Amino acid sequence: MNSNQVEGKLQDIGGKIQEEAGKLVGNQEQQVKGLKNQVEGKTQEKVGDAQQTIHNATK
Repeated sequence: MNSNQVEGKLQDIGGKIQEEAGKLVGNQEQQVKGLKNQVEGKTQEKVGDAQQTIHNATK
């Protein structure tokens, strides 16, 4: 795993937690921020996946 994969996964998990916390307290703004963090995290994770694929292909 590379750093983009790890950081992306952590941001995705953090976003899920933030979204659920927003649901628990009825705060839509926190829910939206959580969803945004999930999307950003998944995107970063996919970039890391692509980097890993390229790295493995050049070995």
